[in-house]
Amino acid sequence: MAAPDFIRETLEDLKAHGLYRRLTEIGSAAGPHVEIGGRRVLQFASNNYLGLANDPRVREAAIRAVERWGWGAGASRLVAGHTEAHAHLEADLAAFKHAEAALVFPTGYMTNLGVVTALVGRGDLVLSDRENHASIVDAAHLSGAHLVRYAHADAAAAARAIESRAGKSGPPDDRQSGRPLLVTDTVFSMDGRVAPLADLAALSRRAGAMLVLDEAHATGLLGPTGAGLAEALGLEGGVTASVGTLSKALGGIGGFVAASREVCDLLVNRARPFLYSTALPAAACEAARAALAIVRAEPERRGRVLDLADGLRSRLRERGFDAGADRTPIVPVLVGEPERALALAAGLLERGIFCPAIRPPTVPRGTSRLRVSLTAEHTEEDVARLVAALVAARG
Repeated sequence: MAAPDFIRETLEDLKAHGLYRRLTEIGSAAGPHVEIGGRRVLQFASNNYLGLANDPRVREAAIRAVERWGWGAGASRLVAGHTEAHAHLEADLAAFKHAEAALVFPTGYMTNLGVVTALVGRGDLVLSDRENHASIVDAAHLSGAHLVRYAHADAAAAARAIESRAGKSGPPDDRQSGRPLLVTDTVFSMDGRVAPLADLAALSRRAGAMLVLDEAHATGLLGPTGAGLAEALGLEGGVTASVGTLSKALGGIGGFVAASREVCDLLVNRARPFLYSTALPAAACEAARAALAIVRAEPERRGRVLDLADGLRSRLRERGFDAGADRTPIVPVLVGEPERALALAAGLLERGIFCPAIRPPTVPRGTSRLRVSLTAEHTEEDVARLVAALVAARG
């Protein structure tokens, strides 16, 4: 079939500016080493932070569930797709997050869409960190609420934004005439930065705003039991809804929200991605339950990956790299322009290391980078090899 001219022109423009993307085919299971083009390479590109995506216990739980329930759920949750596996996983997640209830969605992206659009609408206000995940931004736009984006990880800027909106006059769709909602990632996926959550929680209380957290990159990693940044700071009681994912530290697929029973009941009735999507397969739920049990039983996994990331940041800074500061498994190697990031990633691949370039619009212009992701399965030797390869590829 023929494509309109504008499509070809758009693709050519992306190529000219170093922003064209291609898929990389992986020929093996997720792990610290993967096969690309028949070649075994060291990988630093996965969100499989705790190494659970290919854990034998998780695989076995999924296999047992497939033998009982098959693969596809066959319907949405409200029709015929809700199984005992979904109910058991939600009970486990609620306990893990110290919440009254939890609700599972097919993906984390859909969870954010469902939560935000159910809580606010036309005439309401969404206050969002400028570098929140795309699903949060899309959710705010879809909700019809007025979206105000404050400077990245800047609680003072968030306060100024919400205070200025509170005093603004204008037509109903252009002022804070309804419900305010403050939403932030707790660990930002592209720079590993931690949100100023204590200040944001205090702001939400002062402003009477709902507080929604996306703990996708904190779940399983931060806090005494791995429940996330809110647990680490003792702020869970002030959160309206905490979004998480089953696809990163838990090594699977799916998203969830933990909240009060009433909030979850509202989502069952109003969250369109939940209402109108086929349910997550029961096998994915059982795999997530097995992974969650490992997270709770083996806290040394998160300690190990955080220690490895700390060591990598220290080594990179000693060699003149800009590599972030916060204690998370995400280590950004900032280089600036897309072409430089592409060249550095290509240099690593030549040396047997896979770590793709991250470019706009995923990150702001002028901040292209390599996003190094550590996992509990990496070794000190792996980290040393990466540092040596980065130094060599930089030239």
